[in-house]
Amino acid sequence: MDKAADEERAMYKVSGITKNFSDNQILKGVSLEIEPNKTTVLIGPSGSGKTTLLRCINLLEIPDGGVVEVGGLSYEFGRGRKPKIDDPRLREIRSRTGMVFQNFQLFPHWTVLENIMKGPVTVLKREKEQCRKEALELLVKVGLSDKKDAYPYELSGGQQQRIAIARALAMKPELLLFDEPTSALDPELEAEVLNIIRQLVEEKRTIVIVTHKMSFAKEIADKIVFFDQGMIVKEGSYEEVENCGNQRITQFLNMIKN
Repeated sequence: MDKAADEERAMYKVSGITKNFSDNQILKGVSLEIEPNKTTVLIGPSGSGKTTLLRCINLLEIPDGGVVEVGGLSYEFGRGRKPKIDDPRLREIRSRTGMVFQNFQLFPHWTVLENIMKGPVTVLKREKEQCRKEALELLVKVGLSDKKDAYPYELSGGQQQRIAIARALAMKPELLLFDEPTSALDPELEAEVLNIIRQLVEEKRTIVIVTHKMSFAKEIADKIVFFDQGMIVKEGSYEEVENCGNQRITQFLNMIKN
């Protein structure tokens, strides 16, 4: 079975996800199906739970309840089901997702090439020379082949984020997650990152992205999901969400149009 057919059959979804931090309930039974080979964009006010949902999908945060399913692998969370740190199913789900953070999170003491190679070599146990070859190809893809021996502090914010995208791609994830990937960038630097994401969208990868850039969301989204107060209020095309008549959504879009 080829990879494209395999991904077409894969399921990516969360069901009834809850998450609390102390007495604050951030996610209140969130259920979402992520369509393979399409781009799902999460929008909504700050603090509404979007980033927490991303972190629950790839299990950087362990949900208090609900089910996470990535590529046919599922894990149920809840009372009496606290997973062990070394649970192989958790590791497998994490390995199928790639996360790009808003603040880059590159390792400062490693070169660009080492940052990209480290995951495939240490986590996936792949042959080092092949990982190097693929890392160099990814640097060409993100337009930074001349920076392979540079350290993160020698790069602009836009360049660091492009390296972070290459690092995520190096793990060959089924599902790519972007958490406000341009929010830490000056406006003149964000265009280079958005262009890389556009390219990934055109490649029909399975993507979930949190963004406050509504013009970009409208351009790339196959599905828009509006969050508020830890719940999904509305999902659909941009036009369906924009014209649904919900006063809270209208207020948000009018405030943040860009």
